[in-house]
Amino acid sequence: MAATARAFWVSRPGHGEIREEALPEPGPGQVLVRTLYSGVSRATEALVFRGGVPPSQHGLMRAPFQEGDFDGAVKYGYLNVGVVEQGSAELVGRTVFTLYPHQTRFVVPAEAVRCVPEEVPARRAVLAGTVETAVNALWDAPPLLGDRLTVVGAGMVGCCVARLAAGVPGTRVQLVDVDPGRARVAERLGVGFALPGEAEAGRDRVFHTSATEAGLERSLELVAAEGEVVELSWYGDRRVGVPLGEYFHSRRLTVRSSQVGAIAPARRAGRTLAERLGLALRLLADPAFDALVSGESPFEEMPSVLPRLAEGTLPALCHRIAYPPP
Repeated sequence: MAATARAFWVSRPGHGEIREEALPEPGPGQVLVRTLYSGVSRATEALVFRGGVPPSQHGLMRAPFQEGDFDGAVKYGYLNVGVVEQGSAELVGRTVFTLYPHQTRFVVPAEAVRCVPEEVPARRAVLAGTVETAVNALWDAPPLLGDRLTVVGAGMVGCCVARLAAGVPGTRVQLVDVDPGRARVAERLGVGFALPGEAEAGRDRVFHTSATEAGLERSLELVAAEGEVVELSWYGDRRVGVPLGEYFHSRRLTVRSSQVGAIAPARRAGRTLAERLGLALRLLADPAFDALVSGESPFEEMPSVLPRLAEGTLPALCHRIAYPPP
């Protein structure tokens, strides 16, 4: 009898289902992984769930092991932690991170998995893809000693950027969000917090991650003259107005993008994607990152959990999915 696995699919915009799939035997150079946990990257996956990926971005938005297409049924996700059950002897039994969708078991090339360091719990390792995004942002715009930095948007990416930036000696980091409840998260991350109207101005650099037009406008207001706003938000099919009048030209401000799809130019010659992900996993030895996991649900509940996450009725930073034992 052929082996099978169960996977979560977005069957059509706003609707998801669990499907049974045939599971191939691993061939030479491949491994079979049994999933322990996966993470829902709420902002991106909510966009995919509601069918908000514009056609021009279908290619760029593809996850490494995505199946299906954004304009139809699609299996999407990229935060997966599991244990290798079959494959090369040095990997069998190891806990690994893979950029794979939400699925109980799967077969991938051995080079697609990255071993989780022993000091990093599997439950926390689901954050590796998001920490990797923050690493790339800080490579794109490295903080300097004593910088005054602000992160507008206390979602997964913003919180990771804030925590990593706070590790630079002398930096003062303020996390800004419309939700006053994120103050508790900021405290666990060791950074300051403010509501948008109370945020400190004159900042050397502002990282914007809120994916809102109001957040981008506030970022431009908070940055110092000749300062830089680093835009990490993904807006999908929404058009966003950027306030380029008033003080934008007179203060000589800069807006630049940062995106994890390619290594930051300053590090591109000396780093590989595997090395960047390995760094992100090592950084997760820091228990402060546990503040980003705001809830957990069983895999079987994903068809009801994703709509609530997409609507915002289930508040979340990273929502972790737990898989049944073998």
